[in-house]
Amino acid sequence: MARSEDSPRVVVRSCAPSEVAAVHGLIVELARYERAEQEVALSVETLQSDMAQGRFECFVAEAAGQIVGMALHHARYSTWKGLTWYLEDLVVTEAWRGQGVGRSLFLAVATHARSVNAKRLEWQVLDWNEPAIDFYKTLGASLTDTWLNGRLTDEDLATLPSPSNFAAHG
Repeated sequence: MARSEDSPRVVVRSCAPSEVAAVHGLIVELARYERAEQEVALSVETLQSDMAQGRFECFVAEAAGQIVGMALHHARYSTWKGLTWYLEDLVVTEAWRGQGVGRSLFLAVATHARSVNAKRLEWQVLDWNEPAIDFYKTLGASLTDTWLNGRLTDEDLATLPSPSNFAAHG
């Protein structure tokens, strides 16, 4: 959909609780694009609960009453830098890609990161996702290959023993 004078104006703003289902739909759309739709185990209800508990923040892009993009982000902490910010997912529905929506969402997250004095903004991008890589590079981002990502699934975590000297704090 090429943006023209007749195209709806896009507004980027914080996600309202009533829009979490639309955000979830965009998460599924992104997973489908990344060839990993089967990996989405998160329900709309859990997403709503987690947002209500402040576990993440989310900006949405709205055009003509429809959510056409989102950027889900949250705080992280670096032992070297202090507060940092993480962009978990940025997705724009296919019909609105190439219209500046992704740029507006990214800049909203970057502005938020600056406003909380984050020392850096980080995200991941799949090495085969050339459109996304090019997009981030146009924003001046550097992509590093010096850090490898580690991961344990919930099943993996369940198999690990607790240390014998661990005193849990509640």
